[in-house]
Amino acid sequence: MTDEDISWLDLVTVASLIRKRELTSVQVTEAQLRRISRLDPSLHAYARTTPELALAQAHAADARQAQGETLGPLHGVPIAVKDLCWTAGINTAAGMPIYQDFIPSTDATVVRLLREAGAVLLGKLQMTESAFSGHHPDIVVPVNPWDSLGWTGVSSSGSGVATAAGLCFGSLGTDTGGSIRFPSAACGVTGLKPTWGRVSRHGVFELAASLDHIGPMCRTAADCGVMLGVLAGADPFDSTALQSPVPDYLAGNMGSLAGVRIGLDATYVATDVEPEVSAAVNQARAVFESLGAQIVSVNMPDADDLVESWVPHCAIEAAVAHTATFPARRAEYGPMLAGLLDLGLRLTATDYQRILLKRATHTGQLNALMLQVDLLLMPAMPFASPATERIANLRLEPGYRKRLSRFTAPTDMSGHPTLTFPAGSTTKGRPAAAQLVAAHLNEGLLVRAGRAFQGATDWHLRRPPSLDIFNSPERKLGSD
Repeated sequence: MTDEDISWLDLVTVASLIRKRELTSVQVTEAQLRRISRLDPSLHAYARTTPELALAQAHAADARQAQGETLGPLHGVPIAVKDLCWTAGINTAAGMPIYQDFIPSTDATVVRLLREAGAVLLGKLQMTESAFSGHHPDIVVPVNPWDSLGWTGVSSSGSGVATAAGLCFGSLGTDTGGSIRFPSAACGVTGLKPTWGRVSRHGVFELAASLDHIGPMCRTAADCGVMLGVLAGADPFDSTALQSPVPDYLAGNMGSLAGVRIGLDATYVATDVEPEVSAAVNQARAVFESLGAQIVSVNMPDADDLVESWVPHCAIEAAVAHTATFPARRAEYGPMLAGLLDLGLRLTATDYQRILLKRATHTGQLNALMLQVDLLLMPAMPFASPATERIANLRLEPGYRKRLSRFTAPTDMSGHPTLTFPAGSTTKGRPAAAQLVAAHLNEGLLVRAGRAFQGATDWHLRRPPSLDIFNSPERKLGSD
């Protein structure tokens, strides 16, 4: 099996092949490291790689395998984590030059759980500054493997790029306003944002504590389910981590969705949404219907004011998170993050209380809606794989952030779990995505529906064309 063959295996398959000793972890890890060495100098998905650690972990995994011992479902599987997750003895900068020399003495809980499940750590993935919406000016921005001029999504940009380019079998992202969903949609991968508190936040740099969600980004919904099964659960180091038992996320009939009610607000998913995105959502609707699901017409609660409130809400909590270094070291911050923190310091307790009341109202409305249906189907974002230049221009337009995050921010505010998955293609062959939303702690149904969809379609199997083009300085892929 060639490096290329190995690198495009999904996580579930590669774990099975290692378990059956048809591949060794060392073989797989070496193939991944060679691919990273060849492609990442052009893609910049990794903030730093950990080849020595990865090979040591791979050899240890094979040695245990030879003795008939398997650590867990990720035994010997190479993965990568967003660079805001603490890694003992390894720099963790969260996209901030101010922390480029920070070396944690302990692992984040999510990193520890991945290690205990047998995963091999390839490295730390690049991201926007402190997981807000812009990369620090000193950071080399990751490149979308579908198009060198395409937007990667924020803030888990490196996670989306590495997963889409076959530079890891699964990755960790975080989502505060859409940061698992934007890069998943833009890079054509599957991202699972769990219920808030389903995954421990211990040892993960905060952006906004009550909005931050940690979840897997993989090539398939099944892969996301396997990773979430490892990550989810209570944690003595994080009192906000939910105590609820962790189910088998791969359980349930993935061949049929009979009896599953999927809510769709036809006006909501079409208003101010690009036709290619609406087409992807409608194609997904047809597939779900063919699998036996019942499509139910619903009216989404009005979230315009809530979306407008996301920035000040995030600003207040981010200002708390950065107290030790801001404003004292303001000159070392990038302009987007500094502007957010300045806003957070200006706002008052009264401002915050107004936002919290809006948040509680919307959460209650969404909970009530979820009593009528099992899932909601909608876009992940209103644009289909936009060019980076287009996003930069849109930032100058009034209401840009409200438009971009109208399908993501509300469920970060309410804490509901979501699954983003490739569901179509643009006229230029770039990915277009759809999103499912479930009731709190119903990630199992999201994974089941995603697996059913991906069993009936091949959007998740499509690969960025001619990745080797990134090694050629003479040629660039097209733009909008």
